[in-house]
Amino acid sequence: MTVEPDPLHQPAAPVVTEPAPDLQLQMLVRLIAQDDTAALPLTLLLPGGLLHGELISHEAWKADWARGLREVGGSGAHLLERFPEQVDQEVAARQGRQAPQRLPQWIHLRNATSVTTAGDPVVMPLWRGRLADVSGWSLGTPV
Repeated sequence: MTVEPDPLHQPAAPVVTEPAPDLQLQMLVRLIAQDDTAALPLTLLLPGGLLHGELISHEAWKADWARGLREVGGSGAHLLERFPEQVDQEVAARQGRQAPQRLPQWIHLRNATSVTTAGDPVVMPLWRGRLADVSGWSLGTPV
């Protein structure tokens, strides 16, 4: 007599899953990328609390980031001069070896304020985060 294995009691291979970003938020990030001078007030719900600020394009964020890097002191500060552009070149090279351009995976805010129940708000001139980490969002900022 042959006993067939029970598929419900077989060890399963682990399944790797990634959180899926909100499609509408991805489309909004892609829309703002069409104009480097545009900004929209936005509030995000993240695992650590609320974050609000101005949604800006990657290019606007990169330009502001580069300006901030030029203000960094220290003997190695000159090495940072081209860093934002070098990062973009590497990303472009890697994407060139992959499938066609995906929807944005990152979101960029200017004048971002983090609000948590644990303490005082933290203000950041620039902020970058993974869209997959955003669990909710709203146009506008808290009053």
